[in-house]
Amino acid sequence: MSDKLIIFDTTLRDGEQSPGASMNKDEKLRIARQLERLRVDVIEAGFAASSNGDFEAVQCIANAIKDSTICSLSRANDRDISRAAEALKGANSARIHTFIATSALHMEKKLRMTPDQVFEQARLAVRFARNLVNDVEFSPEDGYRSDVDFLCRVIEAVINEGATTINVPDTVGYAVPELYGAFIKNLRERIPNSDKAIWSVHCHNDLGMAVANSLAGIKIGGARQVECTINGLGERAGNCSLEEVVMAVKTRRDYFQLDLGIDTKHILAASRMVSQTTGFIVQPNKAVVGANAFAHASGIHQDGVLKARDTYEIMRAEDVGWSANKIVLGKLSGRNAFKQRLLELGAQMSSEVEINAAFSKFKELADRKSEIFDEDILALVSDESVTNEKEQYGFVSLSQHSETGERPQATIVFTIDSKEVQGSSDGNGPVDASLKAIESHVKSGAEMVLYSVNAISGSTESQGEVTVRLQDGGRVVNGVGADPDIVVASAKAYLSALNKLHNKSDRVAAQG
Repeated sequence: MSDKLIIFDTTLRDGEQSPGASMNKDEKLRIARQLERLRVDVIEAGFAASSNGDFEAVQCIANAIKDSTICSLSRANDRDISRAAEALKGANSARIHTFIATSALHMEKKLRMTPDQVFEQARLAVRFARNLVNDVEFSPEDGYRSDVDFLCRVIEAVINEGATTINVPDTVGYAVPELYGAFIKNLRERIPNSDKAIWSVHCHNDLGMAVANSLAGIKIGGARQVECTINGLGERAGNCSLEEVVMAVKTRRDYFQLDLGIDTKHILAASRMVSQTTGFIVQPNKAVVGANAFAHASGIHQDGVLKARDTYEIMRAEDVGWSANKIVLGKLSGRNAFKQRLLELGAQMSSEVEINAAFSKFKELADRKSEIFDEDILALVSDESVTNEKEQYGFVSLSQHSETGERPQATIVFTIDSKEVQGSSDGNGPVDASLKAIESHVKSGAEMVLYSVNAISGSTESQGEVTVRLQDGGRVVNGVGADPDIVVASAKAYLSALNKLHNKSDRVAAQG
């Protein structure tokens, strides 16, 4: 067994399956570049067969990323596998990840296939994929709830057909650590050719045990790949959190005795980028990347940390990217200094035009704020990536009036297909009035299911970051907007969500 733990990041595929977390190609590429900087071993870039947009995103990432293996998910059929292989053509290192359900429940109710049919389809799918790429991963969906004898039969067959990685997912988050670890161990001991493949774990967090289950699969079961996402992003309650599993293995190397290739100093930047891109805010008490992860309120704790950090800190904050570093840039700062800070933050931009536009926005912000924080820069870049897209709706300007005892009024100017329109409305507050003013023209009929405000940094001068989640016809989308004026940020977020609703790209749901 290797003493190296392979980190397989599926933020761009399984993480994107969170309702409202879908990302466009440019956003996916920016996050992929940060994952490469983090030195993630395998990046699951998407599900190429699910839509043209996902195919293009996988293709773009495969062509751009050189230091990580790029993977595409596919169902166990020739069309999906061929589409994945086509999207991965430009990759330095390519992997096809094919899956089919193996639990009795899934085979009967979802696939409507017999076990023998599933066995044959799994075997042929891996054979077909192995003829297209050298690196093939196979997942028996709902593997943890599958019959062990049948699972052994399937896995032995796909390894014989050339599968190089076997992933055993706890698809619905049903496992508990000791049992899951023993389950993986039992499979590896029973399957004659188990040593011919790397074993992987993929755990969901429905019972809050995704990280614990993954670690048990590694320590007890002998798995040497863990599938995870930044911030634990994922459908339902999410996936195993990359930052938590990585820092657990790194901090407790005495117990796990495993090496990692991850450059942990880039963890926080990756966390912030994913949060600001998807609109999924990181809770303050989130391990490793939460705002309070290294904060001490208790006087006893504070006294201990001041005397010796290891009294209450088992990790160094700076090892995962935390620092008190403020970007020392202002109205007189040059473009090169701004560009350098973008690189340090992992916020690479694809063209000089984008950099110039972001720098212009930075100068505007510097006129309005005395201090510019790294979070402000990342928010500017996220906003720039959205506004550079071809969009149905675009923000121009907003004015609003609010006083005690009077009903607030708002007037907004925005574009519809590049033509300026103006809407006015009253409302229960300035935000409500502004969004109703937009709806007076758009008439989307969408239901707002979430409105969230987050201060990007810690003062009243801070930029406000607003997330708006809309639902319409079964589709759920998130829009994110940032501005020092929270009402403007709200309008930007609402327009961003409307743009995503307007961009109706059909996707095929996949679960692993």
